[in-house]
Amino acid sequence: MTERIVNAERVEDLIEVFGSMDENIRKIEQELNVQVLNRGSELKVSGDVEAVDQAARAIEGLMALASKGEVIDEQKVRYLISLVREGNDDRVTQIVQDVVCITAKGKPIKAKTLGQQKYMKSIMKNTITIGVGPAGTGKTYLAVAAAVAAFRERTVNRIILTRPAVEAGERLGFLPGDLQNKVDPYLRPLYDALYDMLGPESFQKYQERGSIEVAPLAYMRGRTLDDSFIILDEAQNTTKEQMKMFLTRLGFGSKIVITGDVTQIDLPEDKVSGLKDAIRILDKVDDIAICTLTAADVVRHSLVQKIINAYEKAEQRKQDSKPAPKTNYRGNRK
Repeated sequence: MTERIVNAERVEDLIEVFGSMDENIRKIEQELNVQVLNRGSELKVSGDVEAVDQAARAIEGLMALASKGEVIDEQKVRYLISLVREGNDDRVTQIVQDVVCITAKGKPIKAKTLGQQKYMKSIMKNTITIGVGPAGTGKTYLAVAAAVAAFRERTVNRIILTRPAVEAGERLGFLPGDLQNKVDPYLRPLYDALYDMLGPESFQKYQERGSIEVAPLAYMRGRTLDDSFIILDEAQNTTKEQMKMFLTRLGFGSKIVITGDVTQIDLPEDKVSGLKDAIRILDKVDDIAICTLTAADVVRHSLVQKIINAYEKAEQRKQDSKPAPKTNYRGNRK
């Protein structure tokens, strides 16, 4: 057992680090198996040597963020603990990011992880950005925030959001209504993000004017999209032909963001994902960035991160258990 004292320069930062009902400190205690006691402006951390060192570094990092006006929540605590375990806690101040966009309710939208930060910088810098990563990493939400920011700054005249209408298990024909009624459920996540950023009334106004368009990917064929911020969501469910069609819609003054998760492909087995194909083909093309987000960048419920990790381990075990290809007496594979 060892002890270490962590001093706080400002009591306000300490209050922010502790969180409501001390939930943030309890999270550190549980994750790192330490005990943290508050003594005025000091925190006494006790436990095993390595655990105490990690906990102290995590607390110091959280106080550094609090001193810069960052809100300390469960996600930040969890992420900072992962940085400490990886030995990257010296990069904690890099998490502090400029506001990308303000929602209709006045909430600032910012990158919450280093991976998200790299993703946002790529969107700002490049004409085409491909964001690949598991569910919950903010790929679509941050892209929509960047689109709304560009639209408000008048650097683009339109926002166009699209995704392929590929079903996971169910068929379009089972849904009631006309074609628009059938495809709307596939576009709902895009509507939700825009409602959050703009508010329902503003979204409706801009949509009626044609300044915002949310449509299935099939509606993009034959168009040239100038002065637009275009987002292709769920791109893992595009075919190679659809992806090529979409990429060639790019017009002057436009920006494209493509998002997807290559572990959740709903295409028939004989179809190659257009997203996988595009990553391979466009990897070295100038003005195109490919950003990979990981489970560490998940900003949803902590259980989402654990689910993703569990599936990744299961897939790895499946790959490892595959028998090696048989060879004939000449050493050639059968």
